[in-house]
Amino acid sequence: MTDQSTAPAADRAARDLHAFIAALPKAELHVHHVGSASPRIVAELAARHPDSKVPTDPEALADYFTFTDFAHFIEVYLSVVDLIRTPEDVRLLTYEVARELARQQVRYAELTVTPYSSTRRGIDARAFMDAIEDARKAAEADFGTILRWCFDIPGEAGLEAAEETVRLATDDRLRPEGLVSFGLGGPEIGVPRPQFKPYFDRAIAAGLRSVPHAGETTGPQTVWDALTHLRAERIGHGTSSAQDPKLLAHLAEHRIPLEVCPTSNIATRAVRTLDEHPIKEFAAAGVLVTVNSDDPPMFGTDLNNEYAVAARLLDLDERGVAELAKNAVEASFLDAAGKARLAEEIDTYTARWLAA
Repeated sequence: MTDQSTAPAADRAARDLHAFIAALPKAELHVHHVGSASPRIVAELAARHPDSKVPTDPEALADYFTFTDFAHFIEVYLSVVDLIRTPEDVRLLTYEVARELARQQVRYAELTVTPYSSTRRGIDARAFMDAIEDARKAAEADFGTILRWCFDIPGEAGLEAAEETVRLATDDRLRPEGLVSFGLGGPEIGVPRPQFKPYFDRAIAAGLRSVPHAGETTGPQTVWDALTHLRAERIGHGTSSAQDPKLLAHLAEHRIPLEVCPTSNIATRAVRTLDEHPIKEFAAAGVLVTVNSDDPPMFGTDLNNEYAVAARLLDLDERGVAELAKNAVEASFLDAAGKARLAEEIDTYTARWLAA
């Protein structure tokens, strides 16, 4: 039986927390370029390219973005990737993703971009770089949101994709100004991390930071492999890390952040239910947890919702949520002055909210 005297107060507290989150300045570290295309943008791109099987009705995309498992998610994701066929498509997508991030008060985002998916479809590499950079600069001027790039290898495409991605990331004639890191995405099963060591070594030597996905749909050994062979500074997902107490202790001791994406893990069946999500184990072990949205429209979520989910799972109030937001600032590759400014903005906002 619900306690009628406390239920309204609890409802008000939840509404207040959601309102706090909605206006909270944030950073996002794990969000995919194509995977962030809103239903409106996906439908517009599908209409531009009518030979695609992707629906042109934004409402029909909700059913299209219902996944049976991770392999099905990859199949659908690649069908959306196929809609990005021209530099104009790239520019439109990038600018509109920035608009959506700004709507959620995201001040800084590291967007995971997979250039191989575009260049192998015939988009000129120079034109691709120009398109994302033009959108990045316009978005910062128009919305105040700073974008930086992580170029990632699509693991399902193998070593050919790795070679092309590292070439694009390290060629001084092509490398975009906003590029800060090098990653590895796609399926993990059948795609062992150690084989990508030479490509990560080249990227790191060129000054890029290592941020591979690991332990999303495979066990903790994949995370160890990412740390050992790819010299990971952050881990994308890392969901299975909770199965290995030694790994959790290592992550905590060395302040290696996890890019946690709760709703994504449920949508792809990496985790059965939110109540079973290991974010609680991560926090209890002292791991630096950041909250992210991954491929938000595909999973029917956004970053604000992910913060609300994390707040419920971790039993956080406004101060706790603000500290979670500052975790992302700390774990980001923003320069020191930028980190200090954003952390101060979060503190100022929180203090004003609590004093109101």
